[in-house]
Amino acid sequence: MSKFLSSSTFFAVFLTVTSFELGRCLQKRFKSPLLNPILIGAVITGAVLVAFRIPNADYQENIRPLSFLLTPATVCFAVPFYTRLRELRGHILAILAGVLAGTVASMGIIAALTRIFAMDDTMLWTLLPKSVTTAIGVALSEEAGGIAALTTAAIIVTGVLGNMAGLLLCKLFRFRDDISKGVAFGTASHAIGTSKALELSELAGAVSGFSLTLAGLITAVTFSIILEI
Repeated sequence: MSKFLSSSTFFAVFLTVTSFELGRCLQKRFKSPLLNPILIGAVITGAVLVAFRIPNADYQENIRPLSFLLTPATVCFAVPFYTRLRELRGHILAILAGVLAGTVASMGIIAALTRIFAMDDTMLWTLLPKSVTTAIGVALSEEAGGIAALTTAAIIVTGVLGNMAGLLLCKLFRFRDDISKGVAFGTASHAIGTSKALELSELAGAVSGFSLTLAGLITAVTFSIILEI
């Protein structure tokens, strides 16, 4: 059974989609931010893989057809921005300033914490791109000699935490309008945060999608500069 499931693309895709849908149903039923569909889906999937002794490498290989959709799904975040572009033109400079400040602050805090806790440069390069999409973050980490698997984990955890706690933090820091909320979600928690912003409004989702793109570009440029120093 274990050998059969390890080689089954259908089982990997079915397990992933079913786990996520179960998490989504639980969140809809109990309306708790702690019941995040991505987090619940990851826990259920991991538990099943352990129970049936399915190697993670086999699962990753079989899930590739679904993983392939990640890039076009991320690109689709540009659609709300395009539809609301006329409305956002007067706020472009404010959005740019917010994304720049958030990205630099994120990278600066990571750099400071790795030094405070006496981590080596490998961990610095691994954790520095935690707030961008997986495609960008993993590429930057590998280029600098970081640990790609840990970078992926850090990116996922960052996104899930932003998705779960984003609204609470927006209330705490009095982010009342959808534009500021969109900047916060997109800059701090990339695509997973943007999915939450889209739940708030199309405007928040549009700004968040634009912000995650800018954050990725700023991170890539800043990362390269730091790497050359």
